[in-house]
Amino acid sequence: MGESGSGKTTSMRKLNPDSTFYIDCDEKGLAWKGWRQQYNAEKKNYYRTRNLPKISTLLLKVSKEQPQFKTVVIDTLNTCMVDKEVKSMTEKGYDKWIDLTQYVWDVIGTASGLRDDLTVIIVMHSETVRDDMGYSFTRIKTNGRKLEKVILESLFGTVLLAKRTDDGKYVFETQSKNSTAKSPMGAFESFEIDTDILAVLEALNEF
Repeated sequence: MGESGSGKTTSMRKLNPDSTFYIDCDEKGLAWKGWRQQYNAEKKNYYRTRNLPKISTLLLKVSKEQPQFKTVVIDTLNTCMVDKEVKSMTEKGYDKWIDLTQYVWDVIGTASGLRDDLTVIIVMHSETVRDDMGYSFTRIKTNGRKLEKVILESLFGTVLLAKRTDDGKYVFETQSKNSTAKSPMGAFESFEIDTDILAVLEALNEF
């Protein structure tokens, strides 16, 4: 998770495109030079969609029919939430929020039930909230109160917070008292690491 421009997408740059399936929910392309040669329709490793049920279907297809892929990236899930919310603006009542919660829950649930050698990376935006005492806390940004009650972070074993430090360096926070960032004990040598998702996956594979 992280704010816009914090290096979330760029952190995927070292993933092997031959074994990575990229779902581009933002539909704006990736964030490094030459990505179009790595991810495209010809290689069948790149798909643009904001439709949450479609993403669940894609995950199942990759898991069952495309064993060459070992990593799936969903970037970013928040765009799908906003897309569903905007398209449901004319609907009345709370049903639209129930549908949104169910769709997001299904995507995450589907991701957790795929074949053992397939890793799903879900990229999301973050938000920092402050209470009346001035205490700030950063968490995954969600749409609707029902998703806030779910606490999406609780569904993941690892949550990394992407951020740009005061000296201009891009890092992942692996744990923090002021955010929901978390990681397995001993997986990383520092609470701040480089924004290299390949190195992250290699460290997590030891667990």
